[in-house]
Amino acid sequence: MTETRTLVLIPARMAATRLPGKPMLDIGGLPMIVHVLRRAEAAKIGRVAVATDTPEIAATVTAHGGEAIMTRPDHPSGSDRVFEALGKLDPDGRVETIINLQGDFPTIRPDNIRAVLEPLADSVVDIATLAAEIHTEEEASNPNVVKAVGSPVAGQRLRALYFTRATAPHGNGPRYHHIGLYAYRRKALQRFVALPPSPLEQQEKLEQLRALEAGMRIDIMIVKTVPRGVDTPADLETARRILAGEKQTG
Repeated sequence: MTETRTLVLIPARMAATRLPGKPMLDIGGLPMIVHVLRRAEAAKIGRVAVATDTPEIAATVTAHGGEAIMTRPDHPSGSDRVFEALGKLDPDGRVETIINLQGDFPTIRPDNIRAVLEPLADSVVDIATLAAEIHTEEEASNPNVVKAVGSPVAGQRLRALYFTRATAPHGNGPRYHHIGLYAYRRKALQRFVALPPSPLEQQEKLEQLRALEAGMRIDIMIVKTVPRGVDTPADLETARRILAGEKQTG
C-alpha cells in the first residue's frame, strides 16, 4: 500500500446524545478530535482527513494543522459520510484503500491503525477490521461490547463469520472484542454503502453485518489492546487518565 493510495478518514459530528459535543471535548488541553487526528497522522500510512458536517469541528481541525472536508448533515452512518468525503477528496479514483477511523478513539495506538491494513494484502478480502481477546466475564456478557466470531486463517488473522452483542461463541476458548476500525477496498466501500440495511444488521444494530449478509468477506486482525471509545462522561475521564499517563511516561 503506497502512501498516496491509502486515505484515512475520521467521521465526526456533534449529534451524540449521551455526550453532547463529543468531538470538541477537552482531553489534556486538546479537543478529542485532534487527539484522533494526531494518532492517525502518527500511523504514517497516508493522507488523513476529518469528514464532518459541523463548521466548528472543521475549523478546529484546520487550526491544528489537519485537513477537514465538509459533508452533508443527513448521513445515516459514518460509512456514508466517509464515502461522500472520498468522492470529494479523490474524484479521480486514485485512492485504493480507505480507513474509517471513529472520531471517539483518542487512545488508539498508531500501530493498531497500521495493523488493519494487513488483511487487505490478501486479494480475496473486501474489508478488514480489528479485535482483541476478551479476558473478563463482565466484558464477555456486556451487550455494549461487540463480539467478533471468526475462523482462524493465518497468524493473528480471522475470517469473520459473525458479529454480535451476545456472549459468543459458546463454550471454552477465546472470545474477541470487536474494535470499530475498518479498512475498505474502494470497490467494497462503494458496494457497501449502496446496499440496503440488512435484517441482521437491523436486529443487532451492527452495520458490518450488512456486508456479511451480502457475501462480502471481512477479515479481522487480532491486536493486544482495545482503544477506549468515548461514549459517556465516565469514558471521557478514563481517556483523560490514559492520555495523562502517556504524557508522563512519554
